[in-house]
Amino acid sequence: MRVAALVSGGKDSALALHRALKQGYTVKYLVTMIPQRPDSWMFHYPNIHLVDFFAEAVDIPLIKGETSGVKETELEDLKHVLAGLQVDGVVTGAIMSQYQKKRIDRICQELNLKSIAPLWHENPQKLLAEIVSLSFEVLIVGVYAYGFNVTWLGRKINQKTISDLIKLNKKYQISLVGEGGEYETLVLNTPFFKKRIQLVQTERMWEDHSGCLIVKKAKLVEK
Repeated sequence: MRVAALVSGGKDSALALHRALKQGYTVKYLVTMIPQRPDSWMFHYPNIHLVDFFAEAVDIPLIKGETSGVKETELEDLKHVLAGLQVDGVVTGAIMSQYQKKRIDRICQELNLKSIAPLWHENPQKLLAEIVSLSFEVLIVGVYAYGFNVTWLGRKINQKTISDLIKLNKKYQISLVGEGGEYETLVLNTPFFKKRIQLVQTERMWEDHSGCLIVKKAKLVEK
């Protein structure tokens, strides 16, 4: 089956893409929506410019579409992009978010496409452990909830990070995978990357218990 995979450069869409490739789907395109505002309801924003490196590392054509980022209107922007692709299905990294899943399902139904969510309703802790066991190189690049501090910016997801996220989950009820917007990630390497992303210059931005690691310069390097 020919599919398009929605990607942001973050861990969930990367793991969903990994699963789709393993399951034998023909991933013809990666699709990224570029929100014109930082508080998009549906789409990843921090360091979205690095998705070009992500696509080149994976060696799959990237289709980019702009979206206003306005609630519901941004769904029509996505639908317009998907309608122009010769595919049979759409892969997403939704895990527990009914908001995201229902809207993607509706768009797919309207376009007669199959909605494929390889991570749907899986245990968040096990998904994080899978990312580590597969040797995904993932950085936390944005934190937006109580319990986090500036030291989380640029932190790799590993066993220690998972342990600390579990503690924050118990104390503040944050989503372990950050699906409620508690944190954002950037994937630098995966088993299916042909090259890896190397960060050259970054800057930490921090204000009022939240912040992000802005990547000023990056490059692709051989693995």
